[in-house]
Amino acid sequence: MRVPSRSPGQQPRPPVSPTTPARRRPSGTTPRRLPATAPDLAAYRAAVADLLVEVGALADAASTRARQVLIDERLREPALAAVLDATPQGLIGARETLLLEMARYQPNERTSARDLTALVRIYLLSRIDVLWWQDAPTFVTDDQVNGSADLIDLEWLRRRDLLCFRYQQQPATMLGRAARALRRRLRPDATPRTAGLLFRRARREVVALLNEIGREFAAAAPPATPPLWVTSLVRSTEHQYRLRRLGYAAMLPSGHCLGYSMDVELAWYERFGARETLAELLLARQEAGELNVIDEGQAWHLCLAPTARRRLRRAYEAEMGV
Repeated sequence: MRVPSRSPGQQPRPPVSPTTPARRRPSGTTPRRLPATAPDLAAYRAAVADLLVEVGALADAASTRARQVLIDERLREPALAAVLDATPQGLIGARETLLLEMARYQPNERTSARDLTALVRIYLLSRIDVLWWQDAPTFVTDDQVNGSADLIDLEWLRRRDLLCFRYQQQPATMLGRAARALRRRLRPDATPRTAGLLFRRARREVVALLNEIGREFAAAAPPATPPLWVTSLVRSTEHQYRLRRLGYAAMLPSGHCLGYSMDVELAWYERFGARETLAELLLARQEAGELNVIDEGQAWHLCLAPTARRRLRRAYEAEMGV
C-alpha cells in the first residue's frame, strides 16, 4: 500500500503563508553559534538529577529566595551551562525563563508538573529538544499544522493498518465529548485517561520511530498488553499557549511545535505489568542517542534526535513503499 509521496514542502522564507511553518525564535533571542563539540548530554542529565535533589529540599514556600539562589548558582556549572548556552535563549534567558515558570507555578490536576521539582525537571530536560532542533521551522498556527506538506495524516495510515500504535482524537463537538465521558464512566480503564490529539498529523520520521517502538513493545510486553498509546504529537505554538492557560506544563519553545516531540502513555500499562518494559525500551533508545526522554508521570515525553532523522526517514519510505 502506497502512501502520499514525499514532498519537499514550501521553503520557510518570508512572506510566510498561513500553512507554512515559520522560522520563529523566542522573542529577544538571536541565532547562536553552536559549540565546536556537542555538549555532553549524559553529564547534563546527571547534573539536572543532582539539582532536583536540592530543589526538592527547598520545596516549601519559605524557601523561595533560597531556590532562586540555588538555580542561579547551579545553572552556571559547566555541565548545565554548556547545554543551556547553546540554546537560542542562551544561559541567561533559560535561567530567567525557569525562574519565571517557578514563580508562576500553581499545582493543579491537569499539569504533569506535580510539584516544583517536576517543573524544573521538565523544563531543563526539554531544553535538549530545543538545542537539537533550534534551526527547525516552528508551527506557529493551527492552520500551519493542518496544511503542512511535512506532516502525514495518521488517520489515512490507520485505516490501512500501517500504524503500530494507537491514539484518539479530541472530540470536536459537545455530543462527541458527552459520548466519550459516558464511555469512560462505563469502562473507566479501557483506554488511558487523556484528552487525545488535537492534530492527527505527524512527521514521517516520527511515524517510523513510533512504529519501531510499537513493534518492540508488542514483542517484549506480556500477552494481552494493548499496543503503544500515543497521547500527544505535533502542536502549534497557538495551541501551546492554550494549554498553558488551562494549567498544563506546556513549555516554550517546545519540540512539539517543531513536530519532533511526542508523548506516550506509561502509567496505564501498570495494570498489564508492562510499564517497566516500555520504560526500559525508551531509556535504551535514549542511551543509544536516538531520543530525549522526560518522565512526566502518566505519560513520558520523547523527542527524536537529529542524528536519527535520516535513518527513520528511510525506514518510513521503505515500510510505506514510497
